[in-house]
Amino acid sequence: MAGSSDVKRRIKSVENTKQITRTMELVATSKLKKATDRVRAAAPYSDALASVVGSLYAPELAEKFPLLRQPEKVERAAVLLLTANRGLAGGFNANLIKEARLLLERLQGEGVETDLHIVGKKGIAYFRFRGHAIASTRTDIGDNPSMEDAESVIAGLRDEFASGRVDAVHVVSSEFISSMSTPPKVTQMLPIGGKSGKGSASGGIDNFILSPEAGIILERLLPAYLRNSTYRALVENVAAEQGARRSAMKSATDNAGDVLEYLTRSYNRARQGQITQEIAEIVGGAAALE
Repeated sequence: MAGSSDVKRRIKSVENTKQITRTMELVATSKLKKATDRVRAAAPYSDALASVVGSLYAPELAEKFPLLRQPEKVERAAVLLLTANRGLAGGFNANLIKEARLLLERLQGEGVETDLHIVGKKGIAYFRFRGHAIASTRTDIGDNPSMEDAESVIAGLRDEFASGRVDAVHVVSSEFISSMSTPPKVTQMLPIGGKSGKGSASGGIDNFILSPEAGIILERLLPAYLRNSTYRALVENVAAEQGARRSAMKSATDNAGDVLEYLTRSYNRARQGQITQEIAEIVGGAAALE
């Protein structure tokens, strides 16, 4: 009897767990749809801004705009790591943290001093546990990041680059290809010219009729470009997190179903053995009375 009772308690426990993981899977599926819509909405504008900035970039403008400066040598770099506030998302956070570690090791191996900025509790907890210095932290950005959130994240790093305190800004985030494919990636946000200058080599501002002049356009466009690029990274990260959580919870739900099937068979066998023993005892008692 004790054996069947233990199995029955385990069955109840696994059933409760399965119900929780199934609910989390459904919630993640709902959030994933909304997050995917935000990614698709942000992509065209972000790509268009990158194209325009790349076309307008010219070396002579770098002297007028600090955000376009091209340091001869990178002596100090800022690394912005985007992680989630919650776990139960498979390897999502672990993969981002690993990518950030590799980037930090590479930069430090090249003699570059690094400042680590982290968005998300999981990344903060990991690097604090390892005793790594963290320049700034953010935990207030939820599942629906706004353009204001993006501005608050990138504003300080943008000012540090413009003032010359750092020579490069790298962002570690997830690239949302599909709900099943969200690899971590490193994006060099600053300097802009290093990424956009290729586009200007074949064109440049001489191929455009600009009104107002390129300088005025870039003065307004550069902060918008950085803000939008950060916003896109934030929404892609949220979509990748929900996709990873949905997959993890579906796998957990399926595994719980397999465990329930095994435990149910074990309970049925134990119960059947108990009933058989009771019948044998009754038959034996009746035979003794005769």
